[in-house]
Parts: sequence; C-alpha cells; structure tokens
Amino acid sequence: MEKKPARVRIVDAAHELMLGIGLARATTKEIAKAAGCSEGALYKYFRSKEELFVTVLGERMPKLGPLLGDLEPGEGDLERNLTEVARQAVLFYQQTFPVLASLYAEPRLKRRHDEAMREMGTGPHRPIEGLDTYLRAEQRAGRVRADADTYAAASLLLGACSQRAFAYEAGGAPLPLDDFASSLARTLLGGIS
Repeated sequence: MEKKPARVRIVDAAHELMLGIGLARATTKEIAKAAGCSEGALYKYFRSKEELFVTVLGERMPKLGPLLGDLEPGEGDLERNLTEVARQAVLFYQQTFPVLASLYAEPRLKRRHDEAMREMGTGPHRPIEGLDTYLRAEQRAGRVRADADTYAAASLLLGACSQRAFAYEAGGAPLPLDDFASSLARTLLGGIS
C-alpha cells in the first residue's frame, strides 16, 4: 500500500485531532506525530497551526464558503438557494464547533487565534459577509425588499444555523436538518422579500 504524501497525512491528522481534542489541545507536535513526520516537516507545508486549521476547514469540512461564492443572484428559486445555504451552514458549524470550542477556555490562545485569522483575511465573519453580498445582489435584482437589512438577514440565518449546531445535543430532538433549513429560509424570506 502506497503511503500518502506528507501534506495529506498532516491535514488528515490535524482534522482528526482537532475534531477529537479541539484546536487548543491539538499541538503541532502531536499533529506531526500522528501524521508520521517531524514537526519541522509540518512547518515545511504550513507556517502556523492557524494556517493548518484554515486548510482543514477548506479541505475537510463541509463547503460553506464556495457555496456562497457560487450563488448567482436572480437565478434559481431564492428560497431554495437560502435553504441550501442553511443546510450547508448547519453541517459546517456542526463540525467546526467542537474544534473551536476549546479556544474559548483559553482566552490568550483565542486572542492569538483571532489575530492570526485577521492576518490571513479569514474568520467567522466571512460567511456572513458572503451571504450579505449575495442578498444585496438579490436586492438589486428586486427579489429582496429594498429596505431590508441584508447584513442582519445574513446574520440571522447563519446565527440560527450556528445555534442549532451548538445546542443540538442539549435540545432533544429538533426538526430534521432539511426541515429546519427549509423553515428557516421560508421564515427569513417572509421578512425580507
């Protein structure tokens, strides 16, 4: 059996460790060990643990960012488009929440992580900005009310998806994902279209 390339092994190991023990506790040393390489080899491919985390998000987690970038304003059914955004957002947040939760227990590490995300031009605000951009384009196309606050609408939709991912286990049996996404999109559109 052929051994995977080092970069692939590193991203796989980071993904598994980050899901298993959280971002704060997944050290580059442990990631390298799990990948079967040296810590120096890890730094050959990634400048920092934060860059590796962003790579894991982009390559191993559900694709929220690309979906937002692929939406064509004025095309397709707006409710169906927002339903798919909500569905993918729930899946994305369900997988990323356990990874990021450990950061909130260590404020100094959280600040360092936030600073690194800003330097790389990424972070949790990016999906909101992407959905806001799409909704503003739909507003110009006449499918969203002219007086609707598109940033607030984007924040409401993605915030509800994040909350569902965060509280899913504690809340008992919520609506199935497809029903939740559809109901959320329909309710949001009731206020903005």
